Amino acid sequence: MRPPLLILAVGNPSRGDDALGPELLLQLEAAGLSAQGDVELLSDFQLQVEHALDLADRHAVLFVDAAHPGTVAGVALYPLLPALQAPRHSHALSAPEVLQVAQGLGLALPAAWQLALEGQCFALGAGLSPAARKHLAHALPQVQAWVQARRAGLAPATTRPESLRATPPPAPGAGGCAHTVPVRAGDG
Repeated sequence: MRPPLLILAVGNPSRGDDALGPELLLQLEAAGLSAQGDVELLSDFQLQVEHALDLADRHAVLFVDAAHPGTVAGVALYPLLPALQAPRHSHALSAPEVLQVAQGLGLALPAAWQLALEGQCFALGAGLSPAARKHLAHALPQVQAWVQARRAGLAPATTRPESLRATPPPAPGAGGCAHTVPVRAGDG
């Protein structure tokens, strides 16, 4: 039997702040979040149609991904609904598109949330920016609280993103990043 809770993080560890999702999973694993066997931690470079099958027999899913500078204010946790239309592509899907594919397959949809962590630098070979590290530190207890709420059967806890704004986005090239490569949500 599958664990009822799934945390599905996407990102490329070789592209600066795009590594926020996979890095968060490493920290959750180190904190023993999946030790009870009721949480599965899954990471991939990008969301694809096959991830719809990972949603089968789940109670809740949390999608985790880095966000463009200015898209969210630091860290944002919010509920998701399926996309209204089928995806036009077979890979690099958004989380709502994955939900729509699962719905199209006739799967019972789990309750779904998105955790978006604002990134600053997505350059190939760059490490996490200082701002991204700060957002990661804010995200860890939020995800732990999300899991505890799901375990207890509580209503979804959402966070107002503006309350988590750490610092304004640095100018391009700041924070140890020579250049920024535009990345849309779901790329990796």
